[in-house]
Amino acid sequence: MAVPKRKTSPSKRKMRRAHLVTKATPSMPVEDTTTGDFHRPHRMTKSGYYKGRKVIIKAQKQETHDHNHDENDNHDDHKH
Repeated sequence: MAVPKRKTSPSKRKMRRAHLVTKATPSMPVEDTTTGDFHRPHRMTKSGYYKGRKVIIKAQKQETHDHNHDENDNHDDHKH
């Protein structure tokens, strides 16, 4: 069994436990300079901006037409 050779000092004990402590105050929301949206620090806004720059662009819906099938075709009616 592992036994410590010396007593752990209070400083070392606190350093070891430091990551277990939760933050006392939650982070305050900040305002984005471009959109004026409020968001958490170091996070992007809901509209996709980070540090005044658009980082996420929503993909536009592309319409694909399949010429072989009509939208009104009912595939259950076709029997082979």
